[in-house]
Formats: sequence, C-alpha cells, structure tokens
Amino acid sequence: MNKIINKMKKIIVPVSLSVIGGVIALLIHNLSFDHNLPSKNSFSENKMVNISYDPSPSIKSNSNIDFTVAAEKTINSVVHVKNTSISSGPSSVWDYFNNNQNNRTRVGMGSGVIISKDGYIITNNHVIEDATTIEVTTNNNKSYKADLIGSDEVADIAVLKIDSKEKFPYIRFADSDQTKIGEWVLAVGNPYNLTSTVTAGIISAKSRDLNDYDSKNQSFIQTDAAVNSGNSGGALVNTNGDLIGINTAITSGTGGFVGYSFAVPSNVARKIFEDIIEFGNVQKGLLGVTGFGLNSKNADDLNINLTEGFYVNDVEPTMGAAMAGIKKGDVILSLDNLEISKFSDLSGYLSTKRPGDEILVGIVRENNKLKLKVVLEKNENIEFYGMQLKNMSKNELEMLDLKNGVKVLNHRNNTLYRMGISPGYVLTEINGESIKNTSDIESFKNDTKISQITFVSPDGEKEKLIFE
Repeated sequence: MNKIINKMKKIIVPVSLSVIGGVIALLIHNLSFDHNLPSKNSFSENKMVNISYDPSPSIKSNSNIDFTVAAEKTINSVVHVKNTSISSGPSSVWDYFNNNQNNRTRVGMGSGVIISKDGYIITNNHVIEDATTIEVTTNNNKSYKADLIGSDEVADIAVLKIDSKEKFPYIRFADSDQTKIGEWVLAVGNPYNLTSTVTAGIISAKSRDLNDYDSKNQSFIQTDAAVNSGNSGGALVNTNGDLIGINTAITSGTGGFVGYSFAVPSNVARKIFEDIIEFGNVQKGLLGVTGFGLNSKNADDLNINLTEGFYVNDVEPTMGAAMAGIKKGDVILSLDNLEISKFSDLSGYLSTKRPGDEILVGIVRENNKLKLKVVLEKNENIEFYGMQLKNMSKNELEMLDLKNGVKVLNHRNNTLYRMGISPGYVLTEINGESIKNTSDIESFKNDTKISQITFVSPDGEKEKLIFE
C-alpha cells in the first residue's frame, strides 16, 4: 500500500507543478500580448494594415427610403404634351422638280409639369417648337388645348397655359442650389400611351455643361434616373415630391437611355417662368466679363497655381464688373458665397438673376482674395447665325478705326468657323446695310434672303462673306 501511495505522489506532484506553471505562463501571456494585432494567418508576410472602421450603425439605410409619397404627389401633375405643326414644301423629289408645295402635318410629343393650380405648365422648348396647336393630356386621360405663353430657346424652357377654368394639381418648386450629389431623385414623365411613369436614381453631378466650348449658358443637373425621349419636359423631383429640375436631354448613341440624363435646374426654370409672366420675355443679367474655366493645362499656360475657377480674360468697360473693380487676370472663385469651379457654375448661377440684381463676387488677384459687389446689367447681346454678338463702346470702335459694328463674342456656326470668323471679329454690314447695334440685327433674324455679311478682323482687315 505504501508503494502505491509513493508512486501516486511521484505522478501527482509533477502534474500539479505542470498545471500551475501553465496557468502562470498563460497569465503572463495575457498581460503582455496585444490581441488586436493580426496573426500570421491573417495577412501575408505579417504586414500591418490600417483599417478605418465605425462600429456604430448607419444613420440612414436604403431600406428606409420611401418613394411612394413623392410619386403620389407628382404623377397627376405631369402631363403629356402633343405638338401639331403644319409645314409646306416638297415631299418628294418629283414635287421638288415640279415646284409642288404640299401641306404636311407633323406631330411632336413630350411631357410637361403643371406648376400652378390655374394650369400653367413648364416644358422644353424643343417639345413645342414650331407648334401650330398644342394639346395636353393629364394623367386621368383628360385633354385640353394649351397656349404658348413664352419660351427661352437657349435654356430650352417653354411656358404653356391650359385653356380651362378648372383647378389642377401642381408641383411646387424646391431650391435646386441646395441639392447634393448622391441625393435620391425621381424622374416623372408622361410619354405617349403610357400615362405617368416614374423612375428613380441619384444626382450624379451638378453644373454639367454638354458643350465643348464655353459658348452657351448650360448648367444641367445630371442623374442616372432613366429618362427617354417621351419624358422630355417632365419633372425631376426630390423624395419630398418637390421640383428640382425639368428633364431635358440624354446622351445616347442609340436614342435610348444609356445611364445618365440631364435636367434644367428648377431655379433656372422658375426664373424663366416668372420673367415670362411678368415681363413677357426672359430678363438676363450680365456680369460684364468674358473668359473661361481653369484646368491644369491653361493654368500652366497662364502661369497661375489655380486649376479651378473662372479666369477673366476681358472686362466690358461700361458694365458692372468693371465698375466694381474686376480686372483682366482676376479669377472668380465665388458668387454670393456659391463656389465657382468652372464656367457652367458661373453661367448657371447668373441664369437665376436679373438686371439690377447685386451679387457678391469673390476673386483672387495676385494671391490676394477680394470680395466685390457687382450690379448686373441688362443683356443686350443677340444670337444671329449661331454667333453671339454684343454692342461696342466708342473706344472699341475707334481702336479699329470703325464708325459702327457689333463684336462677335463666340459662335457655334461651323460654316463661319471654317471661313475664319472667330471671336473678336466685328460685324459691320448685312446686305449692304450698316449695323450700329444689336437691335439693328433683329429685322434680319427671320430674313431668309441674306446675300452678304461684312466683317472686320481684329487686325482691321475687311472680309465679306457672300451667300448664293
């Protein structure tokens, strides 16, 4: 019995010592080792990886977004617009050679947005262009005659009025300047035979310009909500069902939606509507500068360290910018504290302003930041043959030894471009008649028998274009 006890002691003592030693080793390990470090199995070559992680739950979730309220508030306020026009002319080669003129009926279609209970509608100008009659159909299939109240071809906005004494459901305006990239939006249209349709997406970009050059005041909201041709003139709304844009264009090689579309911001559309109702035309306020948006290439050429903003290349001597002290070489970075990084930011904001409005212009001049108050002037510029023309001061005319003329600011006429007519040229005569100011050109805008236009180059050379 004593032998057995002695043997058990020999076994128990080492085992107990081993257990006690293991416990002590484990305690020492826990106190000295950082368990947050990755193990060799976690990352190859045992490299440290910096990870940013927020364990708190997301405040907003896609599952919480509800489009039904916005859809219910808007579908009955978006109408189908039918444009019927009658054109005369040869309909075949045989008619052309025999000088036969046939009246042909053409039908165009799109959408429109009711923005007042008495039946005012905003749509695209291209939806109702050259219309002889306009008919709108509401979501409950009632049709009404509509009158064209006014339009702005440049912004592609038109205002219609339903010929009825009924009260209509309408969409209220939101402040499009407050929209944000990534914000959820709905595109609501009323294409032919489909009544109101609703698609959802997000705002992909703001102040988007579709021009290759800074020649036209375009500043669109870009969205990936599906929009097709029948939805032109329809509503882009936020999740509250308020209007933030008028769907206008898509970029497509096939004619169908390929992932993004463009809308005129509601602030621009609202201002055009109010101008047409109050003044009968669109009041456009000018800052009085010309220039271009900066990028890395032209910043290097100009030897400046800014790659965003609007570079002032020239200042109109008699307009608000010059009066406020803005000079050639200044870079505009803000208008009323709204950041200006490119031309479309500037043109888009100015599209919401009128002559006489005062704005605060933030500029950089020789690394010094300044803020200047500028009163906007009336836009007396005119578009003719794809050219944007402006009046000239007496000093400008004297420098070129001219008695009259209007200056070419820019143009989108490829024929004139190939003929060498570029910004800085002066248009002095049309069909032999002297042109003193832009108002002299109004009588020629609808003239189809223009035979010649005379220009003077910046070097003072006279160039006459003859049209046969």
